[in-house]
Amino acid sequence: QVQVVESGGGLVQAGDSLRLSCAFFGRTFSMYVMGWFRQAPGKERELVAQITSGGSTSEADSVKGRFTLSRDNAKNTVYLQRNSLKPEDTAVYYCAARDTRTENYDDWGQGTQVTVSS
Repeated sequence: QVQVVESGGGLVQAGDSLRLSCAFFGRTFSMYVMGWFRQAPGKERELVAQITSGGSTSEADSVKGRFTLSRDNAKNTVYLQRNSLKPEDTAVYYCAARDTRTENYDDWGQGTQVTVSS
């Protein structure tokens, strides 16, 4: 059974940088696509960025150029580096895992709150 655990959230000021980490447990990490999602108050959850097992990434337009996703297969960990944070980046950030053989993210973390003050 897959388990993912996020860390690194907190309260920051606009313009600051913050890195989120996601640790993966339970299966072969290289067999999974990893994604970061976020959900702001009153809004639907959205995909922020995802990274394939081979390291190819894609990001939402709203974060392109500011957020960078990477993975360390030796440590079974994914990192979301977020620069130039804006108040609209305030949300609960969730890490999720998707088996490369499927289309859906089935394994989710508990989420970590990120608050960006203006």
